[in-house]
Amino acid sequence: MRLIVFDCDGTLVDSQHAIVATMTAAFAELDLPQPRADAIRALIGLSLEETARHLWPQGGAAGGARLVATYRRLFFDQRTAAATPDPLFPHTHATLRALEALGYLLGVATGKSRRGLDAVLASHNLQDCFLTRQTADGHPGKPHPGMLLQAMAEVGVTADDTLMLGDTSFDMAMAVNAGVTPIGVAWGYHDVDTLQDAGARVILNDFRELPAFVSGHWTVS
Repeated sequence: MRLIVFDCDGTLVDSQHAIVATMTAAFAELDLPQPRADAIRALIGLSLEETARHLWPQGGAAGGARLVATYRRLFFDQRTAAATPDPLFPHTHATLRALEALGYLLGVATGKSRRGLDAVLASHNLQDCFLTRQTADGHPGKPHPGMLLQAMAEVGVTADDTLMLGDTSFDMAMAVNAGVTPIGVAWGYHDVDTLQDAGARVILNDFRELPAFVSGHWTVS
């Protein structure tokens, strides 16, 4: 058995606009100075708690908790009111189904909450696609390897039989820390140089490249 684990935001789903807008609104509601959009975007993939510490270090634990709670409320209000969900990146759905058909096990490791991840997957009819779903609810945030270690344990595979696909340095570092091969994607929120510096073994430019890469990777190894 072989397992491919995906990040969510920036890898499967283009959620940057909703995340930036909601974080900006949360700061406004708390009468805090507005963070730059690029500063928010660079932190996508971390847990909300870690993001709050980076964006508002002066807030301390209590302030960070207020910011996280405000963000969560606004985000779910926004998602409920939205006419359409955040879009999948091109060829995501077809590639995931192709990998399933080839017999690979699929998983997710994300800084989202479980409720948030489940909502995203349901909005794109992908509820049945991922055998293991690891979220920020029950683990330390990236780049701690806990989510990947739990994913491998749940499906019964080793690090040699696991790949991690993500768009940020946090994903690459988590994979390295878990002994898993890190695969970067060029369509997300961190640039290629950043991904390579964090340990990416290869960079994909199009989701459709993944099945051939996976087949070649495990044939060689």
